[in-house]
Amino acid sequence: MLKPKQVAYLRSLANHIKPVTQIGKDGLSDNLLDTILNYLNKHELMKVSILQNSFVSDEEVKEFVTDAGIEYVAKIGRVYIFYMHSDDAKDLIVLPR
Repeated sequence: MLKPKQVAYLRSLANHIKPVTQIGKDGLSDNLLDTILNYLNKHELMKVSILQNSFVSDEEVKEFVTDAGIEYVAKIGRVYIFYMHSDDAKDLIVLPR
């Protein structure tokens, strides 16, 4: 679980990132989880946007990603920020203590 300082740090890093993928009318699927995991293994931090035609709730998204071992950082509007530590990432993110 991330501490408040870590969440603030990750949100500041995510400020310049564009959403990588979208959650649409298909909702939360295994394909979406594979896409998120593959991206996080390479980059550690990502944004995912929700389309207006999606009927997925915030609680469902949180449960979906935390069950896969992904840290839910924040939600800003219709955009979620996710983090997962990876030793294979291009630029490792060092979280504040």
